[in-house]
Amino acid sequence: MSHHTHGHPTVSAKPMSRRNLLQALAASSVAVGLGAFAAPTAASALAAPAALPTASGGARLVPINRIGIQLFTIRDKVSSLGFRAVFEELARIGYSEVEFAGYTQGQVGAITPAEIRQLLDDNGLRAVGSHATLNPANIDAQLETANTLGMQFLGQGGPIAGGRTDAAWVTAAQTWNQMGVKAKAAGIKLYTHTHQGEWNWTTDASGANTNRRVYDLLWTEFDPDLVSFEMDIYWAYVGRHLFPGFEPVEYLKRDPRRFPLVHLKDGKLNPANGNGYDIIEFGAGDIPYAQILKELQRNRGQRFGMYEQDNASSTAAGGNPINSLGNADRSYAKIAALRG
Repeated sequence: MSHHTHGHPTVSAKPMSRRNLLQALAASSVAVGLGAFAAPTAASALAAPAALPTASGGARLVPINRIGIQLFTIRDKVSSLGFRAVFEELARIGYSEVEFAGYTQGQVGAITPAEIRQLLDDNGLRAVGSHATLNPANIDAQLETANTLGMQFLGQGGPIAGGRTDAAWVTAAQTWNQMGVKAKAAGIKLYTHTHQGEWNWTTDASGANTNRRVYDLLWTEFDPDLVSFEMDIYWAYVGRHLFPGFEPVEYLKRDPRRFPLVHLKDGKLNPANGNGYDIIEFGAGDIPYAQILKELQRNRGQRFGMYEQDNASSTAAGGNPINSLGNADRSYAKIAALRG
């Protein structure tokens, strides 16, 4: 695997990831006593950045121990290199959190959830959530896997219902509430990941519910104690482009506790794309993340920010080589650099 390195001449401009801390130690006499492969303690990793000047001042908008990645972004690497090599690289970059998109590693060979958990622990990574396809027939097994991996949350990547009828989405929400009771008993919170379609209006609502968005139906029908949301901010902006009349940040501010996870996916404006945007690596797009996250700063500790880029294995910004882990590396640096 080729290792992309940042072109930062000093450590101070970047958060103190494991890589930066080791670089800093190697440049000091401390390294002599610790040895080249000393792992930072949790205390040192968290305490070190406070003593360093930041690039632009102000509080970090995504806490350093809450920068995560949805593994769908680097699915080609999981399939070709396996979880062990991928987790080692994510830890080197500085990621703390992982959101799964399946528990297989392609041609690398069979692996069990317990073995994946060991690799997470070996690399100081935490499993936060997962995109699975959940239903009453598999929820028990899915919760067992989630517990083995140590997740707080368990979710679904695709829509939980088809079409746009009130009845279909209300029924789906009720099913999710029922599964949520089981999840809560297992110490896990369910969540749904939404795309642009949930920002469209339902077709058969009447009375007070006329012109209601699917998202608003779910907001009403989900028991917030049992089912949460993972807003994909990119797809919310696509929804705003296609079905205008709302601001994504207003939902996030309405009740931050209902959004324990958010997808930090960037988009570049493109009028030729029916969605209004092209997916691009974080920091190379036009979605106003600094502004959005500043508005949420008061509650920033409540959210897990997961970088995701659907096309990371086929596109690269700024003339960089095509390499999904390279995109993950650059995107981490841009997320970590956001200041309020």
